[in-house]
Amino acid sequence: MLSHQSLATGETMPRAAPPPISHNHHDNDPDLVALKISLLGDCQIGKTSFLAKYVGNEKGEGVKQNNGLKLMKKTLMVKDARISYSLWDLDRDEGLEQQIPVACKDSVAILIMFDLTSRVTLNSVIRWYQEARKWNQTAVPVIIGTKFDDFIQLPIDLQWTIASQARAYAKALNATLFFSSATYNINVNKIFKFITAKLFDLPWTLERNLTIGEPIIDF
Repeated sequence: MLSHQSLATGETMPRAAPPPISHNHHDNDPDLVALKISLLGDCQIGKTSFLAKYVGNEKGEGVKQNNGLKLMKKTLMVKDARISYSLWDLDRDEGLEQQIPVACKDSVAILIMFDLTSRVTLNSVIRWYQEARKWNQTAVPVIIGTKFDDFIQLPIDLQWTIASQARAYAKALNATLFFSSATYNINVNKIFKFITAKLFDLPWTLERNLTIGEPIIDF
């Protein structure tokens, strides 16, 4: 059970076998490894703001759209290798039957997101996970609660209830759980650092934080 006292502990991230990584050449650059990450979740929960914060594109410049899918990119260095993350975001509810397979196929990680202030979007997490797994059984699953800055304004007992439900879902789906805020850049970069460390088996310690009133991290 959650406690109002700090239960944060430092634990070494589990070393699971990484999913298959696509080594497609990207933009005609043979030294660039292109990897795909998908974002799923209900509309209006902050997925686009979350991505924009990570790629440093709050103005939405250079965002590609195709059949209800948004695409942003981020390039980084990992062990002297240049990695390009292609970040796919479902942009609307219409046409999901066509969008979900396109978004999920070949992804190395799938981020299932919900609004921490909306129980309805949290209840949708299981459905999104099941839909994703129809098309991709190997991607690293991550559950992300957005709008943490609004969440901490809720009554403490409601925070506890939502956090408990989110942790139960994460455990059932064998996923890592993060509470985040794009507005204040809370856990945004850490989520992608976690994914990168997981994919490339990098030595990095992720600290669990189960303290109510703080951004939860559970695994």
